[in-house]
Amino acid sequence: MPELPDVEAFKHYLDATSLHKSIVKTSVHDERILSGTSPQQLGRRLKHATLDGSRRHGKYLFAHISKSSWLLLHFGMTGALAYSGTEGELPRHTRVSLDFENGGRLAFVCQRLLGKLEVIDGVDAYIEDQGLGPDALDERLTPEWLFEQLSSRRGSLKSGLMNQSLMAGIGNVYSDEILFHAKVHPGIPCNELSRKQVAHLLRVMQRVLRTAARHNADVERFPSSYLTRKREKGARCPRCE
Repeated sequence: MPELPDVEAFKHYLDATSLHKSIVKTSVHDERILSGTSPQQLGRRLKHATLDGSRRHGKYLFAHISKSSWLLLHFGMTGALAYSGTEGELPRHTRVSLDFENGGRLAFVCQRLLGKLEVIDGVDAYIEDQGLGPDALDERLTPEWLFEQLSSRRGSLKSGLMNQSLMAGIGNVYSDEILFHAKVHPGIPCNELSRKQVAHLLRVMQRVLRTAARHNADVERFPSSYLTRKREKGARCPRCE
C-alpha cells in the first residue's frame, strides 16, 4: 500500500501537472471507486472548477477545489496518478479522469479498487472523524509526546508505528525500514522503550521518511544502506551482508 513517501510523491506530481487548470469534463469509469458521492455529484462539483492547492496527511492526499470543497484521494494498494493529453488512450485500470481546458488529462488509476475518491467539506474535520493521529512528518512531534503515546501501549513497536490513530503515514515497508535503521527489534513492546530510545527512534523515523520522499519513493534511488532495496527473499543484509 502506498505509504507517506509514496503519497508525498503523488502530491508533487499533482502539483506539477494539474493545479490551476479549468476542469471541463469529469469521467467516472468505475463508480465503485467513489465514496459518499455519485458520479453526477462529482461532475457538478468539479465542472469549470480548478484544483488550486493540495495537502497530504499520512496516506491521504487532499486537493482543494476552487468551489470551496476538497477532493480526497486514497490510493489503497495499487492507486496512482497519470497525466497525459486527452488525445491518447487512458491507462489501464483508470477509474476516474479529469479533462482540463488546456488539453491535459489526469487519470486516477487503481487496479484493485481498494482506493477511493470522495468530495469532503474540510480536511481537519475528516482527519478527526477518521481518528487519524498526527502526520508522521509533523514538525510538532516531540520525543516527549511519542514516549507518552508508546508507554501506554503493550503491543509490538512495529504495530505501534503502523497504527494510524497514533501517527498517520507509516505501513509495513517503512516501519521495517525505520526499525532497521534505529536498530530496534520490531517485536519489542512499545512500553519497554526508554526515553532515550524513543528520542532516537523519532529522529530516525523522520530522517528515513524524508529521505524516501526526497527520492519520490523510488526504491532504486534510495541509499544503498536502505533495507527496502533488498526487500526480497534470499537477499543479503545491506548492513552486514
